[in-house]
Amino acid sequence: MQGVAGQSITGALGPLFLLILFGAVLGYRRWPSAEFWAQMERVIYFVLFPTMLVATLATADVSEVPVARLAGVLLGAISVFALLLWCVRGWLGLDSAAFTSVFQGAIRFNTYVGVAGAAALHGSAGATTAAVAVALMVPVVNVMCVASFVAAGTLGRQSLGKSIAALVKNPLILGCLGGIGLNLSGIGLPGWSEASVSLVGRAALPLGLVAVGVALRPAALLRLDRGVLATNSVKLALLPALVLVLAWLLGLDSVTRDVALLFAALPTATSAYILSRQLGGDAELMAAIITGQTLIAMLTLPLWLQLIG
Repeated sequence: MQGVAGQSITGALGPLFLLILFGAVLGYRRWPSAEFWAQMERVIYFVLFPTMLVATLATADVSEVPVARLAGVLLGAISVFALLLWCVRGWLGLDSAAFTSVFQGAIRFNTYVGVAGAAALHGSAGATTAAVAVALMVPVVNVMCVASFVAAGTLGRQSLGKSIAALVKNPLILGCLGGIGLNLSGIGLPGWSEASVSLVGRAALPLGLVAVGVALRPAALLRLDRGVLATNSVKLALLPALVLVLAWLLGLDSVTRDVALLFAALPTATSAYILSRQLGGDAELMAAIITGQTLIAMLTLPLWLQLIG
């Protein structure tokens, strides 16, 4: 793992988890206010993080990333478990709303932790590979999640139209497309724009990690049922295991393999709660899944990376 192994992995990821825990303390004390963090999440999601993606992708040497094989590993593994969850839906015994939360919990990923972790592990090479992973996964995963609400029957036609519009205007998708477009066109980020955009983008990761902690709901951990166990097993154990096998079969280099495994082992996205609440999912179950996975991942994520270290 290019010099990062054993205790070094914990050392790289430790500060990220401390920022999440710091956010959890702020959220518990409700400081400065719930309204402040609601607005801050919007700034991070709609401005800072897309800016960071543009800054990374517009100037990155993407030719060094095996995009096709990375896509095959990540999207292939996600597709397998997305299909498997639909196959065992009857066995899980969940109603439509609860199943959509379990589905999101199994295939969505926390982008903030992923990009910050990749940069901590492998520097600029890790950040570039992570940005490519985000560009590949965000559109596909968002379409899968919206489709799960449609197939489960929790949406009306009006809500479906709003969901499709929101998908088209997704700031992470637009940030990826903008950065890739600037890169392929050869324009990049000329003059002072590179330094300026990079400075704005750097604020995304620390603030994003704190916001993850603020969004945690410890009381939701009291909910523990078959759905929670199933989605946590897929997201934190089975999906990373399959990604590791596929990475070996496709011969990924160490940096790309590490980033692929990191993204596979990430807890689900905190934004899944908002989507669940807006599209007729089980928001209470979603809160339990997000909180549980984020806390458990603080233990399982370093273990997965140490396994290949």
